[in-house]
Formats: sequence, C-alpha cells, structure tokens
Amino acid sequence: MKILIIEDEKLLADSLKVLLEKRGFTVECVYDGQTGEEYAETGVYDLLILDVMMPKMNGYQVARSVRAKRCGTPILMLTARSSLEDRIEGLNAGADYYLCKPFDSRELLACVGALLRRQGSQVDELVLGNTALDLATCTLMCGQRSVRLSAKEFDVMRFLFQSKGSIVPKEVILAKVWGYDSEAVENNVEVYVGFLRKKLASIGSNVAITSARRLGYQLEVKESC
Repeated sequence: MKILIIEDEKLLADSLKVLLEKRGFTVECVYDGQTGEEYAETGVYDLLILDVMMPKMNGYQVARSVRAKRCGTPILMLTARSSLEDRIEGLNAGADYYLCKPFDSRELLACVGALLRRQGSQVDELVLGNTALDLATCTLMCGQRSVRLSAKEFDVMRFLFQSKGSIVPKEVILAKVWGYDSEAVENNVEVYVGFLRKKLASIGSNVAITSARRLGYQLEVKESC
C-alpha cells in the first residue's frame, strides 16, 4: 500500500517514512502543501498523512481541495494545534482522524491501521477464480501450487486484483506502482504483465490478464473447457 506524507518538517517526515517502510508500506514524502495537493489528487495513494501548518497551502486547504475533487483517500491529519476548534476545523475540512503532536509512534501506527481497515485495504488475501494473492508473503496460490512474486510483480498484481475486473489503464498502473514522479514508462508495465502471465500459467490458474486495446488491462476468470 502507498502512503503520501505531506509535512514541511523534513526530519519528521523522513522519520515517519522510515517507520512506515519498516511495516511494509511504500511511502513518498513532499514538504509543502501545494506539492502535496498535486500528488494527492492523482489518486494513487491509499492514505494521506497531512500536516496543518505548511508553506504555500496549509493542511486544511489541502484537505478541502482533495475532497472537492472527489478524492476519497483517507486523511490522517497531524498538527501541534490541539484545541477543540482546530480539531473540528480539520474534520470539517475532510480529515478522517486528527492526531496531535507530539504523538507516540505506536498511536500513529494504530491510526494508520484503523484507517486502512475502514476502507477495506487491510486483508490477508485477495481471491479471484481458483487463485489467491497472499498479501503477507507476496505469493500467488492455486490449490497446492504457489509462486513467489517480486515486489513490483506483487504491486501490479495486487492493483489488478483490487480493481475487481475493471479495465485499468497502463498509465494508472504506472503511477500507482512506480510512483507519480517516476521515470518509468508504459513498457515497464507491459514487461511485468508478461512476467505475471507466465507465473499464473505456472500454477495452473484460471485467472488471465487480458488486454483491452489502447485502454489497459483487466483480470478475467477463464471458463472451464
């Protein structure tokens, strides 16, 4: 899962990044509100961790802008402003939870887990047809057969599973898996889809990654012969 930290205190942002990456999350940091707004509105993140007092745009403005553009990504707002009025303003701006500084790292991790569970992002496995994707071990399983996925293969496959059969454009997969500011190109997506097709076949899966010309990819369950 991808988390975006929008926090102008670089030392704090980078410390949070290390903490969350140790828990298996993919994390990106930006250090001002305007850049944070641009990143958040791509919709490629599973959670936003958002400071309030920042240059260019404050956290309340970022949250309102994101919500106005119908981005439903959960927002965990961090701030030293702890009055009731501040908390109400943050929640009214679109935050899902308001955590006051200083905070214990255990409380932060509990909040992250709660927000991700609330939107159904934290589950043990994803299932389609006769195939399951184990999220803890990055493994594709079909009956007694299984195959381990690389980090990028896992991210692509998880995104396709979570799309529930909808067509996903290559550029969306690229942004979701490689990152908004990555130098990767659409050919990277095509290469990893090729890897995944071979691994699905190797375990006897009835799930296929099909191409929709000029649109993208989707998962389909093949009919039995």
